[in-house]
Amino acid sequence: MSTNVQKVLVTGGGGFIGSHLVDALCADGYEVTVLDLLTTGNAKNLHASMDKIRFIRGSILDESLVDQLVSETDVVFHLAAAVGVRHIVEDPLDSILVNVRGTDHVLSACFKYWKRVLVASTSEVYGRTAKVPMQEDDDRVLGATTVHRWSYSTSKALDEHLAFAYSANGLPVSIVRYFNSYGPRLDPRGYGSVMANFLSEALSGRPITVHGDGQQSRCFTYVDDTVRGTILAGLSEESIGTVVNIGNTRETTILELAELIRDYVGSKSEISFDTYESYYGPGFADTRRRVPDATRAKELLGWEPTVSLEEGLALTYEWWKKNVG
Repeated sequence: MSTNVQKVLVTGGGGFIGSHLVDALCADGYEVTVLDLLTTGNAKNLHASMDKIRFIRGSILDESLVDQLVSETDVVFHLAAAVGVRHIVEDPLDSILVNVRGTDHVLSACFKYWKRVLVASTSEVYGRTAKVPMQEDDDRVLGATTVHRWSYSTSKALDEHLAFAYSANGLPVSIVRYFNSYGPRLDPRGYGSVMANFLSEALSGRPITVHGDGQQSRCFTYVDDTVRGTILAGLSEESIGTVVNIGNTRETTILELAELIRDYVGSKSEISFDTYESYYGPGFADTRRRVPDATRAKELLGWEPTVSLEEGLALTYEWWKKNVG
């Protein structure tokens, strides 16, 4: 535990990654305040730490509330955001406002009171680039602005631009880009998680629906690894003023993931193929491959993923059986 840090604010602390971060910070002895509107988060996620934290149900769009909470803390972990591709496609305006205006409120308050801040971003910022592995300083490649799917990538990139702009004025800020985090507390509704969707379908016996041909690939990062990288980036001096990929480098196709989950849980579900348009609407475009270059995380933070996909799936499945059914 850092001797200079005692009080920590976690925005979005009721969410999937946020709640695991809160648990880890509490275990390390920090005084933790959580700000979350619980739109996609869940108070149940904080059950293990609720008696140790101060929980504020509110929005990062509430500028005065954000200002007050930031003034009372030492370090801010900013994870609150609109998440889930389908949610973004269905309500792009709300998503853009939450991600951009909300982040500006957090960063301006941190600048006002000169607080250390970490901004959680996403591998979505790389867009549809064909270059892999993806390095933090690579060019972004996006589709047309008429396709709502790219508004999430753009809004999170604007968050990063804001963070770097404040950094250029001296604010101690770091950015992490997450790559497909998964684990216990995945939202059964599938917000932002193909693994949650596949588990739900496999365990119910419904067909496991793979969009496209299933050969698109992702790198799945167990949540404990994600959280460990987040804390290292948020508290270390070495990561100030930069962005770091936090992602497992093992590449898995979506079809392989569907087969792995089906076989592991012993499901008789068939694997079916459907178009992206049937689920996301017309004009949807996806990224074929998304693989992080984790060199910077290793060199700056000493971070490497330690949990394999098979180990992480086993842990996720055990939680799912007890909590989802």
